[in-house]
Amino acid sequence: MIRFFILLLSPILIFAKVHYAKVEPYESVILKSSVSALVMDVNLEVEGMLISDERVIYLDDSLDKVNLDISNNSITLIEQMLEINKDISKSLSSTATRQESYYKRINRLSTASKTQKDNAYNSFTSAKTQYLNIKEKIISLEKQILDLRYKRAQLEDSIEKKSIILRDKYLSQIIVRRGDFVAMGSPLAKVSDMSRAKLVLFLDTQEVDGVENKSVYIDDKKSDLKVDKVWRMTDEKFISSYRAEIYIPSPKGLFSKLVKVEIK
Repeated sequence: MIRFFILLLSPILIFAKVHYAKVEPYESVILKSSVSALVMDVNLEVEGMLISDERVIYLDDSLDKVNLDISNNSITLIEQMLEINKDISKSLSSTATRQESYYKRINRLSTASKTQKDNAYNSFTSAKTQYLNIKEKIISLEKQILDLRYKRAQLEDSIEKKSIILRDKYLSQIIVRRGDFVAMGSPLAKVSDMSRAKLVLFLDTQEVDGVENKSVYIDDKKSDLKVDKVWRMTDEKFISSYRAEIYIPSPKGLFSKLVKVEIK
């Protein structure tokens, strides 16, 4: 009798729980503005399409472009000033070296008067001071160029971020409209990565145990897929289940269709 009871239970134990999962894009995100600006244009015609390489939102960058031109011109002018001052520095360095040599020579002469020695020393220190002043000016000009290059990099980054260009992404929705003013962090668009897809399941404790060694059946057919990711804490919504994801190739047809999934 006991053996018969065990035999009756055995087929039940191998049954896997049936899940139905929607084929979702591998990743879906909301693009947010990293700058504050006026929305100049939006391309609503490509909404709901897979975008290969196209600008979908354009934020006002006119002031940045003017500022960038001024910064580039300023860099050019200061670089010219730097070269001139470097030439002056070479000349002053040579003068200071000669004055130092003359002072040392005359300072050793017992026949030279104190006035001659003082004049030679003053000429040497004056030449050296001029040389050090021009070196300081060169360092200041180099610092100005570094600051302007950093400012230029910031402006180029800001201009780039004001053209929202999608590459191989699906544009679900454009949230803003022409004439809107967006602050930093404002939502701009919803986009999805459709290069591959995923199935999201919610498994019970028995299914999670040893899941890395279990097979995945899709629509009653055994597949080569595995459960790729399992959350080790129960889901906030499904409080007795663990979220799991299976990554699959991007479907040739439409996303969002339901598929039958079993793990056993």
